[in-house]
Amino acid sequence: MTLPDRVAFTLFGKDIYWYGVLMACGIIIAVLLAMLEEKRKKLKKDTVIDMCLVVIPCGVVGARLYYVLFRLEHYLANPISIFYVWEGGLAIYGAVIAGLFGAFIFSLIRKVRFLKLADCIMPGLALAQAIGRWGNFFNQEAFGLPVTAEMAARFLFMQYFPLAVGIEGTHYFEDAACTACMTGTSGIHLHMATFFYESVWCLLIFLVLWSFRKKFKHDGDALVCYAGLYAFERMFVEGLRGDSLYLIQPGAAAFAGGIRVSQLISAAALVTVIVFVVIRTVREKKLNALIWPKPETVTEQETPAAEQEAIPAEGDLANTVDIPSDEESAAYEETAETEQNEA
Repeated sequence: MTLPDRVAFTLFGKDIYWYGVLMACGIIIAVLLAMLEEKRKKLKKDTVIDMCLVVIPCGVVGARLYYVLFRLEHYLANPISIFYVWEGGLAIYGAVIAGLFGAFIFSLIRKVRFLKLADCIMPGLALAQAIGRWGNFFNQEAFGLPVTAEMAARFLFMQYFPLAVGIEGTHYFEDAACTACMTGTSGIHLHMATFFYESVWCLLIFLVLWSFRKKFKHDGDALVCYAGLYAFERMFVEGLRGDSLYLIQPGAAAFAGGIRVSQLISAAALVTVIVFVVIRTVREKKLNALIWPKPETVTEQETPAAEQEAIPAEGDLANTVDIPSDEESAAYEETAETEQNEA
């Protein structure tokens, strides 16, 4: 299997990597989709653009810090490499957590409901992940466990791209989990293409969120849906990864297989989402009203202009009521007096 070239093109003598190109494309598309949701949700113009100026830097920094934190021993040996983002090493959970924190701070400053902003972000985030995962392919990372001869014999399709991917062993850290994936003389071996599995799943999440975004009843439903669906996938796919970040490294006395950070977070997130949705559904059926969160009260300032024009001002009531003229009033009084005399 031919290994991919990590360099997309060279600009002014500087190599531009596919990883960065795909990440940039994913971010741009996510921003455009969020702007469409901004208009649909009747947010002030440019709210999303202003928010992205906060969220994107927070996401990049959070993704890198999360990754470095769980590879700390490696990066302490060469601290300057912490800034080599183009070499890979961005964790999506770090990006999501830090990005949402940035959006929350932004919402407090702008006095906009945070959950409404989060819902604008989620569909584009899922699509950006689907695109960005292909950057892992070019960087030879986010790979899975080895495709063994026995596995290939039982499942012939596992020998072919994109279900399997070629990995060059010298590109990776020398830890216990990766060393098992690097045996052989050629230096290139087949591994499960877990980056591809996640890319496809994130694309499905995007399709679900984009299709149902107008049917969600609460602010924050897109966020909850994304969290549940992504956590469900990551909880299983992370178990197939050969380059996971570990909270507890394999080989510990109590945890021989180790504890993968993303798998633990995914399991906790999935349980939280399920419990939250079940309790909220039961409560809403009992109260026969939407809660957690309640719908926002529409203020006079938020009333659409067309509706405001339809509501007469207090001083304009005379224009909306059919008031008789002076001549009509005199004629009416004369007729009433004549009928009274005849009686």
